[in-house]
Amino acid sequence: MLGLVLLLHFGSFRLVALFWQRLGVDAVPIMTSPLRARSLGEFWGRRWNLGFSRLSHDFFVSPFSRRLGPRLAGFLVFAISGLIHDLVISVPARGGYGLPTAYFLIQGAGVSLERSSIGRKMGLRNGVCGRLFMATVVLCPAFWLFHPPFVLRVIIPFMKAMRAL
Repeated sequence: MLGLVLLLHFGSFRLVALFWQRLGVDAVPIMTSPLRARSLGEFWGRRWNLGFSRLSHDFFVSPFSRRLGPRLAGFLVFAISGLIHDLVISVPARGGYGLPTAYFLIQGAGVSLERSSIGRKMGLRNGVCGRLFMATVVLCPAFWLFHPPFVLRVIIPFMKAMRAL
């Protein structure tokens, strides 16, 4: 499953960008070396799924920042992302409802902590502490994103259909 996720997120998106570049379109890969991120905020904001990051900034962060403030507007984006992931992960799996949303709420809380005065004092925005914090927050709750109903009812049947199992 990890190989499939990596292939879809890195290999295929990279190939699509190269295809468009070959046709003369200035297409930027949607993933920009996420493993090189030095912080959780950099991972989600400048390295992972830049298409969603730019759209969410234009449609949610910018307009809602005036009313809610930039931190709450940014947290709203994580909540919306969680709901979208619940639609594409939990609904087809017929289970695990709310777990992808919880995963993204944890990400939003992590970014908020990282950007707080406490997070800055702890060095969560760069260096070894920033990388460890990012890896912990992204990876430890990943079980909620790829929960058992999704794995058992979607991923395994998909892999069997591809004759990968």
